[in-house]
Amino acid sequence: MSSSPQTIILIGPGGVGKGTLARRLVALSPGLVLSRSWTTRAPRPQETESDYHFVTRAEFEAAIGEDAFYEWAEFHGQLYGTPRPDPSDTRRLLLEIDVQGAEQIRAKDPSALVVLVTAPNEEELEARLRGRGDEEEHVRQRLASAGGEIERGRRLCDLEVVNDDLERATTRILSILEGPRR
Repeated sequence: MSSSPQTIILIGPGGVGKGTLARRLVALSPGLVLSRSWTTRAPRPQETESDYHFVTRAEFEAAIGEDAFYEWAEFHGQLYGTPRPDPSDTRRLLLEIDVQGAEQIRAKDPSALVVLVTAPNEEELEARLRGRGDEEEHVRQRLASAGGEIERGRRLCDLEVVNDDLERATTRILSILEGPRR
């Protein structure tokens, strides 16, 4: 058995609660740091610069040219990327990214723990997407791609967590992080 993973990746369709779960995990696990992703999309009404590093497409593309990303992908016409981790930081890295990004990370770090987060059902997923203020077209795009993301995520993940209760989902992931891996 190896020690607990140094990189933990939360994947799943938009609206399943990855961000809420990530913040809860970091709050309960001081040795865990959440990477702040870069994106070219506009901030949602409740988001701040602490949620994402919001940049222009030109800025993002310049960072790609400088090899600044651990992984990056285009999703629904917007660019998203994870900055390379600081090698001097000994904390475990928590990433909240899409399946395509997780595949890139897994190729570089086979020991990364990939957790697929899902909503209890499609109705709840739609309610969550609408509740966060997404535009109608964005909600439709997210719902249309959710099934494929879940299917692809199931092929990649080490653990699947249905996020129907935040405390239960958090406890399930923490039990894996705090114990030895198979």
